[in-house]
Amino acid sequence: MIPFERAITFAQDLIRIPSLPGQEGDLAARVLDEFEKLGFDEVWSDDVGNCLARVRGTANAPAVMLSSHLDAVDVGDAAAWEYPPFAATIDGGFLHGRGAMDIKGPLALQTYVAATFLKQRLECDVIVAHTVLEESGGWGMEYLLQERAVTPGAVIIGEATNGDVCIGHRGRAEIVVEIQGVAAHASAPERARNPIDLLPAVLPVLQRFARELASDAILGRSTIAPTALETLPRSRNVIPDRVRMVLDWRVLPGVTPDGAVEQLRAVIARQVTVPDGWRVEVRLSTEPQRTYTGRERDRWMFTPGFLIERDHPVVRAAAVVVAASTGRSPQVRPWTFATDGGHACGVHGIPCIGFAPGEERYAHTNRERIDLAHAQLIYESYPAVVQAVHRAIR
Repeated sequence: MIPFERAITFAQDLIRIPSLPGQEGDLAARVLDEFEKLGFDEVWSDDVGNCLARVRGTANAPAVMLSSHLDAVDVGDAAAWEYPPFAATIDGGFLHGRGAMDIKGPLALQTYVAATFLKQRLECDVIVAHTVLEESGGWGMEYLLQERAVTPGAVIIGEATNGDVCIGHRGRAEIVVEIQGVAAHASAPERARNPIDLLPAVLPVLQRFARELASDAILGRSTIAPTALETLPRSRNVIPDRVRMVLDWRVLPGVTPDGAVEQLRAVIARQVTVPDGWRVEVRLSTEPQRTYTGRERDRWMFTPGFLIERDHPVVRAAAVVVAASTGRSPQVRPWTFATDGGHACGVHGIPCIGFAPGEERYAHTNRERIDLAHAQLIYESYPAVVQAVHRAIR
């Protein structure tokens, strides 16, 4: 294998390049440059800015795709970090910084793992696909698979699993519930239909709805929680004509954007009495997104969930090899957060697992880090996992 230290040097370079969603251009250039230096058979990027490379297989077998994402969340108050977020400090056996484990460290490892197959080629192609805007709903992976630029037979996601084999997660729907009334000057409330007055009728319905949501034996309960509340107009001497509430709904696999909205809309219509002059609207939240390549789109804020069976051949094969390679039987479990696997498996039905170093508890925190000894163990195990997944799908 290519020495682990080279992969970590690459990871440090990536951590030093900020890459907020939609601003991944500098990082993408560095990743594509590394692809070229490693000698991949094909290196390219697509219209939204995903970075791709291919090791050609010796036969026409279904491809295995390794995938991480290029974007990282904001650092917040840099002064609150124990180590500077973009310094890529190695200390105490850990690599520290924004993206160390979510997900630039695993991205570097997956890239170098894929490059090892240039000298020991499989029957299948090994594809590396590092995507944009994963942290904002996964437009990169969605676009990649819709356009069929690659058609993998299986996907291994580089999100942190601490060496376990992850098989799914709940999805996320961001729903807006808007109560509409009639605005007026605050000095004359009798002229208004104050939408705030309807909140006491709407909130208990949402709370009952949350308590009655379905549960999955592996993924756990679907949950829904209000996360933001605003009135419009915002002037404090105006009775508003709108109250807008944002709900974070962690949906189970199979729930679609339209289905989520219609389900909640029907519950509110049945259980909330709306007086004349008021109206309640339910819709999926949208966000204007722009890729670093200049593509623009108003995008639904929805990430699908997915779950692959524990006894699926890909899962069984990966778990056996991880145990043999690391000396530890991995848990076969879901992630707590959402990943690009929701698009790969939840929408397109491609068998998908997660395998990577890193503890989920450090994701999106100012203590983000990756244990280098454990990362090396995962790195050295990864080629055998790729080969096992290949055998399971050929």
